[in-house]
Amino acid sequence: MPGIDECLLEAMGLPGARGAWLVDWTSGLALGSAGESPVGDHETTAAETAELARAAAEFESPPGGPDGPGGPGGSGSSIPDGPPVEDLILTTRTGYHLLRFVETAFDSSVFLHLWLDRDAGNLALARLRLGDLAERLVLG
Repeated sequence: MPGIDECLLEAMGLPGARGAWLVDWTSGLALGSAGESPVGDHETTAAETAELARAAAEFESPPGGPDGPGGPGGSGSSIPDGPPVEDLILTTRTGYHLLRFVETAFDSSVFLHLWLDRDAGNLALARLRLGDLAERLVLG
């Protein structure tokens, strides 16, 4: 089971990988980074992608929060444990940004971010491998 550095190095081994981060989406801090940054600074990239992650988590939240319809205090089916969203894919003219939410023993507020070159990267392969890395990642 890889730690943060090993996980990011493995992600950088994917075809077309340009940069990789482990980000806490509540604070916007990079817990680890490897490779290049699309804006020239790893912390800025982490903060900007954390905003996307928070927006996605809010988008997927049930009406009224966890106790709304579908939540433990509401009616309907229960919400599964774990991250609110599985992954996000942002496509730009030159690349792909794949954000994969990581389920953790504490509050599941981290995600892996992989930046792929659009011409050299394989988005399907990257999505599968990042999912595998997220499951095997050891935070501690």
